[in-house]
Amino acid sequence: MKPLLIDGAWVTTAHAEENRNPSNTNDVIDLYAHAGRAETQAAIEAAARAVPAWASTTPQFRFDILNRVADQVIGRKTEIGTLLSREEGKTLREGIAETERAANIFRFFAGECLRQAGELLPSVRPGVSVEVTREPLGVIGIITPWNFPMAIPSWKIAPALCYGNTVVFKPAELVPGCAWVLADILQSAGVPKGVFNLVTGQGSVVGNTILEAENVEAVTFTGSQGVGSHVAQACIRHMRKLQLEMGGKNPLVVLDDADLDLAVDCAVDGAFYSTGQRCTASSRLIVTEGIYGRFIEKLTERCRALKVGDALDAETDIGPVASAAQLETDLKYIEIARAQGGNLRAGGDLVKGSNEGYFLRPALFTDTTNDMRINREEVFGPVASVIRVRDFEEALATANDTEFGLCSGIMTTSLRYASQFRKESRAGVVMVNLPTAGVDYHVPFGGRKSSSYGPREQGRYAAEFFSTVKTSYIRA
Repeated sequence: MKPLLIDGAWVTTAHAEENRNPSNTNDVIDLYAHAGRAETQAAIEAAARAVPAWASTTPQFRFDILNRVADQVIGRKTEIGTLLSREEGKTLREGIAETERAANIFRFFAGECLRQAGELLPSVRPGVSVEVTREPLGVIGIITPWNFPMAIPSWKIAPALCYGNTVVFKPAELVPGCAWVLADILQSAGVPKGVFNLVTGQGSVVGNTILEAENVEAVTFTGSQGVGSHVAQACIRHMRKLQLEMGGKNPLVVLDDADLDLAVDCAVDGAFYSTGQRCTASSRLIVTEGIYGRFIEKLTERCRALKVGDALDAETDIGPVASAAQLETDLKYIEIARAQGGNLRAGGDLVKGSNEGYFLRPALFTDTTNDMRINREEVFGPVASVIRVRDFEEALATANDTEFGLCSGIMTTSLRYASQFRKESRAGVVMVNLPTAGVDYHVPFGGRKSSSYGPREQGRYAAEFFSTVKTSYIRA
């Protein structure tokens, strides 16, 4: 059994859950301890005790630790990437790439430890100066999803530690393996006891205990809209800082003047890679009339050629769906789209593999309208739908006609349309001639409307959430 990490010690519990491979459900990766309320409260109390000492450490001390974490992650990228693919289901090349990204995130925030700055300003009153500084918040509750089990925890944990906070980390139940490896690396890199705590287990127990705790100063959450709303209400009751990222229904607009091959490449990448299990996935393909027929023909051909199979097979393009529950959701939405008049042009059927797994052929729907459920609700699987529009103006209006606002993209060779789309798209991230999925780690990430709430994640903008501003007045 892989234990919890609480106050610098590995802690076993009476209850553990199997972690199974979605490419081969007979493959048990390991047993992982499940925390109860008592263990979670002990982790929170340990983090609270560790705040004063950790907050007063030097930037160099924190830099050295985060840099060692980056070294270990990159040094073990093949091992960790294989584990990631084995427990989450994305292909091995994607698993290794995500592990490399996690290392880069820790390296970036190691540097941020040394780049923190403040301001010294003259007051409007004679003989008085003003100093503006940033300080740690205290204990941060971190709750992460299963689809990026190395990258998303890293872009929350690294800045939390960089800015002098302590952490109680609750990963998704589907992916305890990557969380455990990350905890082991942080421990071996020299993080003092209580500064980082890992509590694996059920959200209804571990997550709610974190939300109910008086001494948790802030919570950062990535996951579904429904759970995000629950997190927000709990945080407001405690008047604590919160940061939410809750998905998207992201449009990729393809105009008549687009490079057809590039547009198809970007649509396939954005809609179906990582088995479509990305909050930034291109689930709505909005295509103008002049290119519609050629785009559909070529995209359908590409979809049918994608190889679905074991995540560790080098020839696999699309790995399994992450779980039986998610597969059931995907199949439900495929049937809903059919019932509402969508034309299933490719995929949507189960694939028989050499092992028992959750294999679904990527589904492409045409002849859909923006008011269909398939275009309103996040599926979070390898399912994309095409909406036909007359021109750029209708495409832009359709792209913005959603309660979400995480990512959007446009395929065009027109500088005018690209510029207008960047300005008028109501999304936090806009891509021009690129897939909607795939973002850099050193720049801000986040959305608008129902997709996100609170300060942006990643890059230097992370300081807005993981620290608080203090203004001091000094009379000489």
